[in-house]
Amino acid sequence: MTSTSDPRQPFASTSSETSAVNPSTAIPTSSTPSNHTTTTSGQDAPRQQSSAPAASASELASTKISLLGALRSFPDFPIPGINFIDIMPLFQDPTIHASLLRALKLQVQEFGLSSDNTTVTKPDVIVGLDARGFLFGPSLALQFDASFVPVRKQGKLPGPCVTATYEKEYGADFFQMQEGAIKPGQKVLVVDDIIATGGSAAAAGSLVKQLGGDLMGYLFILEIPFLKGREKLGGLPTVTLLETDS
Repeated sequence: MTSTSDPRQPFASTSSETSAVNPSTAIPTSSTPSNHTTTTSGQDAPRQQSSAPAASASELASTKISLLGALRSFPDFPIPGINFIDIMPLFQDPTIHASLLRALKLQVQEFGLSSDNTTVTKPDVIVGLDARGFLFGPSLALQFDASFVPVRKQGKLPGPCVTATYEKEYGADFFQMQEGAIKPGQKVLVVDDIIATGGSAAAAGSLVKQLGGDLMGYLFILEIPFLKGREKLGGLPTVTLLETDS
């Protein structure tokens, strides 16, 4: 990343960066494509509520270790003093790719988890940011029988679009989404590879709201904590899958 103020640059960090993300426990549910709310009930409910979180947390923790091991680090790229973290190996090995999708699925399930841990409301739409959100957003959407909707730079999408502005180092840039891509009241989750300054993610959230969507929160693979991008996301649930000290 050539500048830490540009939210669309590749993930990069300096040696002073520290992690500020605490992985969250997700509750796995059975697949029910025709109904986006899963309920645990009956005599087995107490046992399932006590065992499912622990099993899910254990699986997620072990999967994260393998995913972290697949990341590559390139010191002094693209300039001296920058340590570039490369996520592309997560997609090059089919087994690791499958593990990534499984871990993301477990993380997504926490967004709609009820206070009593008995129901999970699944997203109706996964929104992926241009361009690395396109790498995993569509596959993740299929895990929930959900739609995938892309957010693209201005002028890349045909037809009527809604537009949101976000600030970059050298001025404003614009994100767009096609009108009608999200229906009013649909539950929407925004995903991207990293959260840096948070400007582009906030712009995507603005587009969701312009179309009447119910924004559940944000999910990222990695984060640059010292840029405090979460502060721009309106206090909505925000989860980073992996932590790195480099």
